[in-house]
Amino acid sequence: MNFEIILFSVLSAVMVGSAIMVITRKSPVMSVLYLVLNFFALAGIYLTLHAQFIAVIQIIVYAGAIMVLFLFVIMLLNLSDEGALLEKVSIRKMAAVGLGFGVLLEFIYILGFSGEMYPDKNVERAIEIGTVEGIGKELFSTFLFPFEITSVILIAAIVGAVILAKRKLD
Repeated sequence: MNFEIILFSVLSAVMVGSAIMVITRKSPVMSVLYLVLNFFALAGIYLTLHAQFIAVIQIIVYAGAIMVLFLFVIMLLNLSDEGALLEKVSIRKMAAVGLGFGVLLEFIYILGFSGEMYPDKNVERAIEIGTVEGIGKELFSTFLFPFEITSVILIAAIVGAVILAKRKLD
């Protein structure tokens, strides 16, 4: 086992642990902080997979902007009364635990009985693919049409939001 596999395993364990802490904490602020830890661990996993650009975007967009938005919403909602958030054991919770256990068993089966743990195809191109240059080449060559359609949809959404906001002000 080399250093990358050990680091990947440690970061995966941190992600699983922080994800469990997100859903088990009573304080919403603590849940958000564990979610930030989860996002940083995910960025580290992206780095072990040689996807530098995606790791940086993960930190900037999710750990930065989205988590600040979550914290503002939590502060605006003033969720100081955690007693209202507690639920009793219900049939939905039991079904969720059962389904989660089933998914865990599937993961164990896939990892334990798969023939090849680390596939070698495209490993030599992995360092090139995760860079800004590699993503830019793919985005503006192979995926140019979907990229342009996405930009048109986003512009239409912005124009619609401006029109709706203007009507509200009038």
